[in-house]
Amino acid sequence: MTSALATAIENEEPIVVTGWNPHWKFAEFDLKYLEDPEGVFGEAEDIHTITRLGLEEDMPEAVEVLGNFFWTEDDMAIIMNDINNGADPAVAAEDWFDANQDKVAEWTDGVATVDGDSISLAFVAWDSEIASTNLMKLVLESVGYEVDISALENSFMWEAIASNEADAMVAAWLPVTHATQWEQFEDRVVDLGPNLEGAAIGLVVPEYMDITSIEDLNN
Repeated sequence: MTSALATAIENEEPIVVTGWNPHWKFAEFDLKYLEDPEGVFGEAEDIHTITRLGLEEDMPEAVEVLGNFFWTEDDMAIIMNDINNGADPAVAAEDWFDANQDKVAEWTDGVATVDGDSISLAFVAWDSEIASTNLMKLVLESVGYEVDISALENSFMWEAIASNEADAMVAAWLPVTHATQWEQFEDRVVDLGPNLEGAAIGLVVPEYMDITSIEDLNN
């Protein structure tokens, strides 16, 4: 999708893509969402942190850190842009971690350190979740955890948390994108709340296209 978008923009041709943010393409290209008068794509979403049942009793320090974790689209974009420009995800996350110790300190303030307890994080391999999960790995390691991260397909990610095969994720888009999974698993997981607010999905076009609404596509 991004390759086709880049080619169209280079040639200043019309193109419509499914877009979502946070995503690096909004920093790379001059884009706009089309108005969605029928609400087909829903309202703005938040990205939530979800844990397995019982994690608070087993690893209270990890749950405190995970519950404190909250950042902005601009924060996430720094890591995503570095990855898009060729950086290894772990290195891009480490660069942000090192440069933003004040924010990391807010998430870990008052949290007791642990001695190598193991915790597993699941994520779906979207740019945004690659960024946030690699960062959270570093944050949890900073308080003494050994952290394993696993990329899974969307439904398997939720199933892993619900079945205690993984401990947590920072990758749940609610209330729309993951509505089906939330309905299926909400009684088997714990929602710690948003770690990023104002995520969105919809149809996106380059700014040079003279349309403003999905309804304009009919013409």
